[in-house]
Amino acid sequence: MIALTKEKEIFKKGYLSLGGIDEAGRGPLAGPVVAACVVIDSKFKVNNEKFYKINDSKKLTAKKREELYEIIINNASEVGVGVCDHKTIDRINILQATFLAMKKAISTLKKRPEFLVLDGSFQIPNLSLEQEAIIKGDELVFTIAAASIIAKVERDRIMEALHNDFPQYSFDKHKGYGTKLHMENLKKYGPSPVHRVSFKPVKILLRA
Repeated sequence: MIALTKEKEIFKKGYLSLGGIDEAGRGPLAGPVVAACVVIDSKFKVNNEKFYKINDSKKLTAKKREELYEIIINNASEVGVGVCDHKTIDRINILQATFLAMKKAISTLKKRPEFLVLDGSFQIPNLSLEQEAIIKGDELVFTIAAASIIAKVERDRIMEALHNDFPQYSFDKHKGYGTKLHMENLKKYGPSPVHRVSFKPVKILLRA
């Protein structure tokens, strides 16, 4: 299990609530980027043995993520989700779209946390909340790892729905990432309406 070390450190400073933030979908060639914010308060305890399995979403199977998704939703103080679609990504670039998705996730919360921890090396710009960016935070910080699971499950569900609209691309299998199967289908059928035209592999095909 990822211990609540960072969270306890922040709560000892007097903060009463904390939100962990992470995203899914920065790298794919299609679909949205999705961010999640998992909020806990200073009284939060790991009282469910399944919490011990919470880790960076990339290290978990899809089945395990789905199971943990429900546990997180039912035990966190609040969970917020924000989505930026492929058009927004193309318009403002993936980094800015990621920040926007994070802000959207925070805006869906009934009560904003007093402090934020997020995965990566950049803080969210123009946000009136104290925050700390932590490199490899999804491996080191419980709430960030929990947010990575929520974001991944939410995005996978979106991509599975897009598969129903565009089955020839097999979005249900690769979720929009540039796998061999995806690249073969992309070359065969050309970009779909949900591909990110600003991303190099798609842009090259459009020029061909």
